[in-house]
Amino acid sequence: MSVDSLNWKILRCLQQNARQSNAEIGRQVGITSPAVSERIKKMEDLGIIQNHITLISPFEVGYQLKALITLQAFMGKLKPFLEKVKTFDEVINCYRITGEENIVMEVILKNQKHLETFIDQLIVYGESKTQIILSHVIKNNSIKSV
Repeated sequence: MSVDSLNWKILRCLQQNARQSNAEIGRQVGITSPAVSERIKKMEDLGIIQNHITLISPFEVGYQLKALITLQAFMGKLKPFLEKVKTFDEVINCYRITGEENIVMEVILKNQKHLETFIDQLIVYGESKTQIILSHVIKNNSIKSV
């Protein structure tokens, strides 16, 4: 199954509001609710649609800081870190990257003391750099057709 123009229209609808009914999506794209359902199911089966998630505002639930932390792992510490990072509740996204640093993490923290404590846990794995996120310029932008 290819991602044709109709599938892209459905994907745009879902990216804007994943809670829309199939009937509403069908009205927007010009097909029936069962046809929408069938196309969505096929895209899920193929891994095109990977998850239906709820995004929570960290600030509204008590986190005061959001930061990007890069890590340049010490020799022999990358693999242990890749396992350890999965246990950190503060990490909401983590990427293994190319370049001088090995890792970029997006973290949420209660306050500056929490940040300090979190950074202290990273010291054994490598050298870290922290940038505090002030605001979003683009947030969860929709993926467009290629």
